[in-house]
Amino acid sequence: MLEGAIANEVQSILQALLAETRASRVTLRRGVSGDYVFPVTDEALAPGVASLKEERTVDLRTQPVAREVQRRGQVVQDDCRAANDDPAFQQMLETYGGLAAQIVTAVVADGGVAAIVSVHQLGSPRRWSEDEADACRRAAARLAELL
Repeated sequence: MLEGAIANEVQSILQALLAETRASRVTLRRGVSGDYVFPVTDEALAPGVASLKEERTVDLRTQPVAREVQRRGQVVQDDCRAANDDPAFQQMLETYGGLAAQIVTAVVADGGVAAIVSVHQLGSPRRWSEDEADACRRAAARLAELL
């Protein structure tokens, strides 16, 4: 786990991204050791939004967005439900509290994906702006320097 000033800086980055995008939730998933791949290790939540830190039923190894972000670096979905009809993906949308739109960005360090930062909009789809996608890429670059 992250300690002290680095943990505070990570939380500050996530909170700033939540505020800039006006989203429901921002998560950081790090590839820490253990049986679960890329658990949520840090997050920033809008009021009333549930945490994903303890969620362990979704296997990211089978999720199309996780595989795609490793190839492309960023996935932007304005309407998650329409983006993919994979049953495991559709179940994940419900498990994550009615995930409706998302920006998922790789945090690249040492030539590989060290972490994943996700911005979630719950309830209704939304159109993400290029500025919001850029903000996610900037946050991922800052996080890569810290991790």
